[in-house]
Amino acid sequence: MTAQHPTRRSILKSAGGLSAALALGAGGVLAGATAASAAGDGFGLRIVDRNESDHRMWYYRFDTDAIGWDPAVNVLLPDDYHWSGRTYPVLYLFHGGGTDQDFITFDRERIRDWTAGKPLIVVMPDGGHAGWYSNPVSSNVGPRNWETFHIAQLLPWIEANFRTYAEYDGRAVAGFSMGGFGALKYAAEYYGHFASVSAHSGPASLRRDGGLVGHWANASAAALDLSGGTIYGAPFWDQARVSADNPVERIESYRHKRVFLVAGTSPDPVNWFDTVNETQVLAGQREFRALLDRAGIPHESYEVPGGHFVRHDLLQRDIDGVIARLRKA
Repeated sequence: MTAQHPTRRSILKSAGGLSAALALGAGGVLAGATAASAAGDGFGLRIVDRNESDHRMWYYRFDTDAIGWDPAVNVLLPDDYHWSGRTYPVLYLFHGGGTDQDFITFDRERIRDWTAGKPLIVVMPDGGHAGWYSNPVSSNVGPRNWETFHIAQLLPWIEANFRTYAEYDGRAVAGFSMGGFGALKYAAEYYGHFASVSAHSGPASLRRDGGLVGHWANASAAALDLSGGTIYGAPFWDQARVSADNPVERIESYRHKRVFLVAGTSPDPVNWFDTVNETQVLAGQREFRALLDRAGIPHESYEVPGGHFVRHDLLQRDIDGVIARLRKA
C-alpha cells in the first residue's frame, strides 16, 4: 500500500538525519536511563546516530542484528516531558509502504501539531519500504526481521529509556496503509501489549479476492526489500503464518481493546494504483467490522470520501481517543 509524499531525500536533513557529531554534541540525555541503556547497549540495539537537540522530537538510528541496515526511530515527547516528572502513555505509530515512506513520514504529516499539549509519547520507527511489520519467510539481502526489531528490541528499549507506562493500558498502536495492517497484526499477535489499535486505510483481510493483499505483500516485499524473498513464502504461502497475521481470522484478539478504523470510499482521480489500494482496504475493513459486530466487539469506524491518504482530522480524533483510553499521565 503506497501513498504519494515528498521524497525522503528532500526532508531527511531537517527531520533528524544529521551527522553523528552533531547528534552527539546536542547535549540531550535520555530521561531515566542507565548508562548502558543510554548508550543503546541493550535489547540487541546499539545507537549509531542520535539527535536530542529538539525539545520534543528525538531521533535515533540503531545497529541491530534483526535488520541488515541501521533502522531509525523518531520519538515525539510531550511539551512538558522534561520538567513534569510524569509518566506517560505511548503510541507506536507506523508508516505505510513505498520508497518514500519511513520513520519521518508522520513528521511531514504534522504530527507535532496533532499532539501539541497532549500527554502522550509517540514512537515512529522505520518499518522498511515493504517490510509489512513481519519477519519474512525468505530474504536474499540478509535479515529484515521488522517484527523482532519492533516488539522484542525497540519496545523494551523505549520503556527502559523514557518515562512510559510499561503495561497494557499504557500502550497503543496505530498506522497508515501497510502500517495500519501492522498495527492490527501486532495488536492481535501480542494481545497483552496494546489496549488500543487503529488502522488508517490499513487492510484487514489477507485472503479475500484470491488473497490479493497477501500476494501484494509478497510481491512488494520481493521487489522493494527482499530481492526476491517473500513475507509469506512462494510459490505456496505459509498458511499458518497467513492465518496468524490475518486480522479477520483473529477477531477474539480485539476484545477489550479500543478499535479505530478509517477507509476511503472514492476513487483517486489521479492515481489509479491508490484507487485499487483503497478498494481493497474498504472491502477488507467491511469484512472485519462485520465479524467484530457478530462477536459483539465494539469499534469506531469511518468510511469517508477520497482515496488512499492520511486524513488529518480523523488522525487527530484517533489521537484524542487513544489518550482517553490509555492510563493518564
